[in-house]
Order: sequence, then C-alpha cells, then structure tokens
Amino acid sequence: MEPDQSARYEEISRRPLIICLLLAVVTLAVYLPAAHYEFVNYDDPLYFTANPHVLTGLTPGNVAWAFTTTHANNWHPVTWLSLMLDADWFGQGPVGPHLTNLLLHTANTVLLFLLLRRLTAATWRSALVAALFALHPLHVESVAWVAERKDVLSAFFGLLSLLAYARYAHKQSNAEGRWSRAGDGSNSSLGSRLWTLDYGLAVIFFALGLMSKPVLVALPLVMLLLDWWPLGRVTSLRSEATTRQVSGKWQVTGSGVGKSETEDGGWAVLRQLVLEKWPFMVLSAVSCVVTFVVQQKTGAVVALTRYSMSARIENAFVSYARYLGKTFWPAPLATPYPHPGHWPLGLVLFAVALFACLCVAAIRWGRKFPFAAVGWFWFSGMLVPVIGLVQVGDQAMADRYTYLPLIGIFLVFIWGMSEACGHWQVAKPTVVFFAGFLLAVCAFQTRDQLHYWQNSGTLFRHALAVTENNYVAENNLGTWLASQGHVTEAMDCYRESLKSKPGNADALYDLGNAFARLGDWDNAIADYRRALEISPNQADTLDNLGLALAAKRQFAEAITNFEAALKLDPDSAGAHNNLATVLFMQHRFDEAAQHYREALHVTPDNPQIYVNLGDTFVRLGRTNEAVKCYQAALQLKPDDAKVEAKLQALGAPANLKPPAN
Repeated sequence: MEPDQSARYEEISRRPLIICLLLAVVTLAVYLPAAHYEFVNYDDPLYFTANPHVLTGLTPGNVAWAFTTTHANNWHPVTWLSLMLDADWFGQGPVGPHLTNLLLHTANTVLLFLLLRRLTAATWRSALVAALFALHPLHVESVAWVAERKDVLSAFFGLLSLLAYARYAHKQSNAEGRWSRAGDGSNSSLGSRLWTLDYGLAVIFFALGLMSKPVLVALPLVMLLLDWWPLGRVTSLRSEATTRQVSGKWQVTGSGVGKSETEDGGWAVLRQLVLEKWPFMVLSAVSCVVTFVVQQKTGAVVALTRYSMSARIENAFVSYARYLGKTFWPAPLATPYPHPGHWPLGLVLFAVALFACLCVAAIRWGRKFPFAAVGWFWFSGMLVPVIGLVQVGDQAMADRYTYLPLIGIFLVFIWGMSEACGHWQVAKPTVVFFAGFLLAVCAFQTRDQLHYWQNSGTLFRHALAVTENNYVAENNLGTWLASQGHVTEAMDCYRESLKSKPGNADALYDLGNAFARLGDWDNAIADYRRALEISPNQADTLDNLGLALAAKRQFAEAITNFEAALKLDPDSAGAHNNLATVLFMQHRFDEAAQHYREALHVTPDNPQIYVNLGDTFVRLGRTNEAVKCYQAALQLKPDDAKVEAKLQALGAPANLKPPAN
C-alpha cells in the first residue's frame, strides 16, 4: 500500500466519528426499504396492530398496564413503552415502528464499534465486526419484524451496559495499577470501589435491557469473559495480589511466586471478579424466575410430554451447528423453522462432536489466542437461554436468537483473520479488497432476505418454499389470503396446516372465521368448538363463537361465551361491543349501555361504537346523551349520512361540535 494511502487509513482510525457515520449510513441504506413494509400477521397484532393499550399511546393507565401485564407471554414493560411512543409519535401505521427498529439497529451497530474500540483499541477490526453485525442476513428478522422490537431494544441497553462496564473496568485497572505501585492494597477492596457512576449505569442499563427482553440474562458471563480478554483484568488483579501477603498464605518471594501460590491467586482473582458481578447476577436470576413463571402461567412453555428432554438436548446441539452453518452460509432463512420432534442420529452425533471440538479448541488455544475462547463462549453462552432446553413455542430455532450471540463469532473471525494475515504477511490492499467484498456480499444477501418481509404473503410463501411441514407458515399465509378476500384459498391453507398438525387450535379458529365470512354458521360453530377443546382459554375464539351463536339467534349461549371471553381478556373492546349488541337485541338496554361504555374506554376512536351507544340511549329515552354520541361519531367519521339522519330525527344539528368528555 502506498504511504499516502496508509497515512489516510491511520488518520481515519484516529477519528472514530467518521467510521460511526459510515457505519450508520450503510446500515440505513441497506435496511431503509423496510420502512415501507406492512405489518405481518405473526405477533404484530399482539404487539401493535390489535393492541388497544399500545395504539392509544402513553397514558397513565397504559403505563401501569405495561408494568403489570403478561400479554404476549412475557413481562417486558420497556418494550411496551417504546411501542406506545411509536403510536404517539407516528400514529398507527407501520412506518413509525419499522423506522424505530431500523434506528435502534443502527445505534446498536455504532455502539458495538465504540465498545470494541474501547476494549481493544483496534479501530479497523472493531469496525469490521460492527459492519458484519449491521449487515449479516441473520439479523434481518430482528430488524424487519415490528414484534421483535424487544430484540433490538434489549440489545441497545445491553451494549450500553457493556460500554459502561468497560469504562468502569478500565478505571479500576488504572486504579489497581496505582495501588500496586504504591504497595498499598487497602484502597482496592471490592466494597470501596464497587459503586462508581459507570458501574451504576451498567447495572441500570442491564435492568432496562432485561425489561425489554430477558434474553440478556447471560450478559454477566460476557462481562467475565471480557475481564479475561481484552480487559486483562485477571492478569492485572493477579499481579496486584502477588505484591502483598494475603492471610499469610502466599506472597511475593524473590522474583515471583510458586505454582500453588499462583493457582490460589488465580482462584482469588476469579472469586473477586465474580463477586463484583453480584448485582447483575441477582437481576439475571430474578428475570429468569419471572420469565419462567409468566410463560408457564400463560401456557407458552411446552410440556415435556410434547418434546422430551432428550429431544430438546438433541435439538440444542443441532441448533448450535445450524446457527454456525447459517452464519457462514446464510441460506435458506425462514420464519419460523418448524421443530421436527427428533433429528437423525447421525446429524445429532455430528453436532455434538462439533460442539465439543470447538469448546476444546477454544480452551486449548485460549492462552495463545484469547479472542477465540472469548468469542466462542460469548456465542455459545448467550444462546443458552434460547437454545430450547426450556421449549417456548414450536420453533426449532430462530434467526432472531443470534442477534447478540453472533458478535462472538464475528470476533473470532475478524481477529483470527487479522492474525492469519499478519502471519502470512498479506498485503493491505488485498485485505481491504477481501473485507469490502465480504461486506458487499453480506449487504446483497441482507437486502435479498429483507424483501421477503414486505408483507405476510411474501414472508410465509418463502417460508413454505424452503421448509417442510410448516404449519405456522401455512396458517399465517391463510390468514393473509383471507384478509385479501381470497377466502377459499385461505381455507386450503388452513387445511394444509391441520394436516401438518391436526391439533392446531389456531388453524381451526381461522377456519371457523372463514366459514363465518361465508355465512356458514354451523361449520363455523363446529370449528370454534373444536379449537376450544384443544385450547380452552382463548378469548378471541370464545368471542367469535359467541358471534356465530348470536347469528343463529342462540342468545343465551352467545352471552355465556362473551362473558367467558371478557373474563379472560377484560380489555377486549370487541367482546364488550358484541355482548352489548346481543343485550340490546334482548332489550336489556342498561346493561348494553354499560358494555358499550367499556368498549369505548378501550377504543375511544371507534365511531361505530359511539353510534351503537347512541342508539341505546335513544331506546332508554336519554336523548341528550344520544346526541352527544352521534356527534362524537361524526367527529371521527365526518359526512356519515346515516348518523346525520339520526341527529336530524332527534332535532339536533349535524354540524354541532360535541362538548368535551
């Protein structure tokens, strides 16, 4: 490389802001099309499109709900708050949530670069790891999926926590060096140095990350790994310890210490570093317990009778191998990957052998190449909470689970290639070309994978093309087809889903909805009942069964189902409205008015419910209140001729602005 080119690279490396801006621009450019994509029907309704608490934004009641709900089988209040902010700032469309996910991913890329640069002082290697993080196709799912806000948000706080911890650790290492040179270890005790500002910030960011997604429970392990490399705190603390006598057991003698003394010192250092992490470990333990209890209570944890422990262990090892394979050859990718139940024995043995060999290699070469051990155990350790030993849902694995763990593999790859290039004296232009080519391939593959997330149709058609027996993809594709008016094609998808999984309550529910749209109430009722036999505590199924029964004029049973739905989900505006409508038809107007009010409390921007409540007040003879309701409906839906006619019949002007509630 020419001297002037080398000088330019050195100049840029001393100005990290330029690299931060470059990383941000490239990340935004690659992912920007996602801002114009639709919501998908896989969890997005739970998190945004059909969630009245999120759609009505940040209110005192919604904030309280965020911290107390177990909706979506998790306790992650910070994620709910961020989605509420999206609704406040951007409205109820998909552009705002998609942009926020993209901005968070961009911020995570920059934070990762700053973290690694602070830890290692290796600017270009840190930039390459951050660029791989930004552009790897396995991360598309976390960024393009609104429901995975929890992924990018928890990573944001996790990286902030690691950055604050790195600042704290550097300051502690500098202080320990001063104390060591002074020959006085009295000021270096754990208690006197623990609560620095950086340490406190690390704990706070970690707590916020856990309240975004509990997958961060493994972060204390990452901190311990970083203590070894690149922070070098194990060596520095051991050196400090060998300068003074500890309980009369070991001390400096001549130029060094004996083997047993060194081993004792090593264990003392490890104990000290582990004790230093106690607030993080306590938070992790609490998060694990809360998450397990919530998911067990909501039925998200799959019983051992469905997937035995041996099947889970098999899948865990195979998943490690598949994640590694997709890291280096990221195709085909899908959402979701169906669980096969059991894997072929040969594949399981290969996966176990691969995992064991990589662990042994990381330990064996850890002293000479510490980045290899840190990277491998970062990857394998951070995957433990989501590797499937505690099975949540039916997926075998998921691209989103690699969002933070892949940083470990990127570390091994980039630092390993740097060592290899240095050993073989590869020319810098060749290194630059190879790095640019690699990133260009990643960007192209990521953009290619991204376009499958345009809508539910493209996403699940692709999943069905690259996987087998994917009952979730069949069912969700059917739901999307039904929303596009293709009910008959949707029913074919539901039936295919039921072939893959005969006990699929979701497919039976959706098939019932399709029959209801066709006016076939008997078949709709039959499928709703079958769905409830399999999964009895489903508010939506109970609500729709009530509607079908009401259509058959079986009002008493319809009311029973509406009430059961509201017992499971008291905030269901649909169930309140449907129950009120049946009560209205039975001339129980006072009760109907109460449930219409409850529905409006949940969805205050629904003009039809205002009209329904107005009709009820008319029947109760409360004309003034009826007028207010009709006028409120017109404010939300101007020029509604039917509502204007109702107002004229009551002798009230249609254009009269209703008083504030």
